[in-house]
Amino acid sequence: MLKHSQITQAEKILSMTDKQNKNNVLIIQGETQDGRKFRPSDWAERMSGMLSTFGDDHRIHYSPKLRPISLDGTKCIALHKSLEDTQPAIYKQIMDFASRNNLIIKESQE
Repeated sequence: MLKHSQITQAEKILSMTDKQNKNNVLIIQGETQDGRKFRPSDWAERMSGMLSTFGDDHRIHYSPKLRPISLDGTKCIALHKSLEDTQPAIYKQIMDFASRNNLIIKESQE
């Protein structure tokens, strides 16, 4: 279970600290409701790859709206709720994936 400080850390990672964006981030943990670590180990990068691009530096750049993060050694993804409006198919696919795999979903809280 994510603590308040961990969620705040996720918000900092996402650079979403302005008042308008607070509480608009979902954290999907790489842990099931019954406490098992989710496999495969690169699931967060795969999911986040849906909105990633390759930069001029030939490196992958994740979207600030969907990105892999690690909290206390647990792989997670941070999903901005605005994707439900701007990219509804991607948002639905991610939420369905989390639900099917019984992953823990937490809302970012102030």
